[in-house]
Amino acid sequence: MTAQNEIQTLIDTYRQAVMAKDVEKVMTLYADDIVSFDAVKALQFKGKPAYRAHWLECMEMCPGPHLFDFDQVKIEAGEHVAFAHWLAHCGGTNEQGETQACWMRGTACYRRDAGLWRIVHEHWSAPFDMQSGSALFELQP
Repeated sequence: MTAQNEIQTLIDTYRQAVMAKDVEKVMTLYADDIVSFDAVKALQFKGKPAYRAHWLECMEMCPGPHLFDFDQVKIEAGEHVAFAHWLAHCGGTNEQGETQACWMRGTACYRRDAGLWRIVHEHWSAPFDMQSGSALFELQP
């Protein structure tokens, strides 16, 4: 299996674990020294304990099924380092049964340690309007 295929498998596992709300499985995919620039709440998260707490909070925001579809996935992979970026349609179902979702941008960096790929950096964002300061959640790919 090529490094690119291994990263694609990791991305698929990540998506499935998020949709299943399996935070423990999601956390197995991160390196201990993960640094995340998530789009929600904080400027950055450093280390698995901080990011795990954030993931748990995110899962509680949408009690119903999660939506986490990736489009335009591009992967560049070397022997020990790789990165990927994509557009993600993500969200979930609230207490009223309404699906709340938007398109976001995602980038992940990976490092192979002891033969296993782990996510070492993640960046999620939404574009925003500079004049109003409002996020542009209605944009489509």
